[in-house]
Amino acid sequence: MTNPPDVSALLAGRCRILVTGGAGFIGGAVVRRLLSESDAQVFNLDKCGYASDLTNIEALPQAEARHQLLKVDLTDAEATAAAVQQADPDLVMHLAAESHVDRSIEGPGAFIESNVSGTFQLLQAVRAHWEGLSAERKAGFRFHHISTDEVFGSLGATGRFSETTSYDPRSPYSASKAASDHLVSAWHHTYGLPVVLTNCSNNYGPWQFPEKLIPVVILKAAAGEPIPLYGDGANVRDWLYVEDHVDALLLAATQGTPGRAYCVGGHGERTNKEVVEAICSELDDLLPAGAPHSRLVTPVTDRPGHDRRYAIDPTRISSELGWQPRHSFEEGLAETVRWYLEHDSWCGAVREQCGYSGVRLGLLSGG
Repeated sequence: MTNPPDVSALLAGRCRILVTGGAGFIGGAVVRRLLSESDAQVFNLDKCGYASDLTNIEALPQAEARHQLLKVDLTDAEATAAAVQQADPDLVMHLAAESHVDRSIEGPGAFIESNVSGTFQLLQAVRAHWEGLSAERKAGFRFHHISTDEVFGSLGATGRFSETTSYDPRSPYSASKAASDHLVSAWHHTYGLPVVLTNCSNNYGPWQFPEKLIPVVILKAAAGEPIPLYGDGANVRDWLYVEDHVDALLLAATQGTPGRAYCVGGHGERTNKEVVEAICSELDDLLPAGAPHSRLVTPVTDRPGHDRRYAIDPTRISSELGWQPRHSFEEGLAETVRWYLEHDSWCGAVREQCGYSGVRLGLLSGG
């Protein structure tokens, strides 16, 4: 697939879409695509936590008429049920989650509450909604749960995760996401709720909250500050450009087989060291006065329980749904580096808003 999917055609009459976590990085990209390339009414259920931001959505001219924010914490059963009733959705795309591994190490409780309890309350509300739909709307309804490859644990030097890989989560974050995956699957098998699951590799791109690896490295290098590199830098991740992920999500949500899971990876395996070096190389070209930026790389103590390698085999979603990433890692990274350099004021504003100073997280083992 060389072109993005036709969103209006994929929705096929589904005109009311509920996106949870739509003020987050990936959720925001989904909401923007739905507003820009369809006529759907988009209901954005988000608790508006520390990493939430609506700047990229509210700038769209379509947002005023077709985007509605429902400020709700999914752990609130009554508020969640009311929000689902208000949205009256034909499709639910569940992206709301606490997602930063380092934060889960410092404070695991929030991850259990949000990712496990929140998903349970949403499933209960959506099930009640689905059971009350007309036969026609019921036939087209889908609940799409967006998860992570981290639920599968850590790989050795060879092999890739697929839909048949056993679950083996290693961090509080991945354990909470694994639990939510199992809940979604159980609601399908027990109650018949038509669900689709996707497990993705590491996303990157514009508008990502600046505590994740790629924006951290870009911003610190551009400012001439030390660039932290965990351990020996040999941990491998499979990088997926966020807009390619949105392509996959829309295909899976609308074309995926109910009860089926799809792994989404970007064919972008890189060690953390290679990612950092690639960013430094881009910055050497864009900010030559600070070159070589690689001189700023500073090894730091590794993260507790740091998984060694992730890689995804996306054969199922490619063969069944026709998905392929449209950006190489080099293309996506170049675009991302330029974007962060051009949006330094946004980065500063969101960090100030949540009190994040750019310091390293995840050094504590309890909380």
